[in-house]
Amino acid sequence: MRQYTQISVAKADGIATITLNRPDKMNAYTRTMGEEIIAAMDDIDADDAVRAVIFTGSGERAFCAGADLTPEGGGQVFSDPTEVKDLSDPKVRDGGGLLTLRLFESKKPLISACNGVAVGVGATMQLAMDIRLASTTARYGFVFARRGIVPEAASSWFLPRIVGIQQALEWCYTGRIFDAEEAKAGGLVRSIHAPEDLLHAAQSLAREIADNTSAISVAMTRAMMWRLASADHPMEAHKIDSRSIYRLSRGADAKEGIASFLEKRRAMYPGKVSADMPDFYPWWDERPYE
Repeated sequence: MRQYTQISVAKADGIATITLNRPDKMNAYTRTMGEEIIAAMDDIDADDAVRAVIFTGSGERAFCAGADLTPEGGGQVFSDPTEVKDLSDPKVRDGGGLLTLRLFESKKPLISACNGVAVGVGATMQLAMDIRLASTTARYGFVFARRGIVPEAASSWFLPRIVGIQQALEWCYTGRIFDAEEAKAGGLVRSIHAPEDLLHAAQSLAREIADNTSAISVAMTRAMMWRLASADHPMEAHKIDSRSIYRLSRGADAKEGIASFLEKRRAMYPGKVSADMPDFYPWWDERPYE
C-alpha cells in the first residue's frame, strides 16, 4: 500500500476510512493532500473488499480549515501559479475541482464525518460525498466572496443540488461561518452527533451498506442518482433504468438477492465492481478535459 504523508487510510471489515492528517495545521488542504486523496480513491475503487468509505479529519478541532495559503503549504493551491494566456490550459484547472471530480466518479458510497471546522475546500470537498454527518462542533463556511474569489471544487454544481439554489446563494453570498444546526436545517448534513459518537455513527451507516447490499447495485445507483438527477427529461433515466434492470436482473447478485430473501438468510453477493459492472457502464463522458 502507498505511503501517505498528509492523509491516513485504514481498511477494516469492508470499510475504508480516509483521515485528513495535518492536525497541527487544522488539516488545511494542499496540493499534496489532494493528490493523496485521489490516489487513495484509485486504490479503494480497485479493492473489491471495500464497500464504503468514510472521510474525517485528524484531531479535535477541524475536518479541514480550507486551503493552506502559507508558504509551508505551497502557497497557491487553487491553480498552477504559472501565468498562462489560454484559459483552456490544464494549468488553469482548479485543484479542488480535480478532487471533487474524482470523488464524483467513485464506485463506492462516500460518507463524511465532519468533526470540526470545514471552510472553503474543507466544505466543498464534502459536497461530492453522498451522506454528510456532523459533530456538534462542526462549523461550515463557503467563504470565497470574503477572499475575493468564487466557489471552487465544482461547488456551483453540487451545492444547489443538495440544498437548493436559495440556500446555496445565501451561504455563498455572505461567506459567513455557520454551525451544524444551521447546516442540518439547510439540508447540508444528515444528522448531528456528539464528538465522541460521530465516527461510530458513520461506521454504523457504512456497516449497514457493507453488510446488506450488492456492491454492483450500489455503484450503479450512485452513478444513476448523481448523473440522472440533472437530465433534461425523465426519459433519460428510463433508458438507464431499463438497461440496468435488464442486465442486473439476469446477474448472480440478483439471483442471490432473491434466494436469500426466500431462504430468510443474509445475502452473500458475489458480484465485483472491478469486473462485473453492466456492459454499458459507464454511459457518460467522464473526462472531457482528456
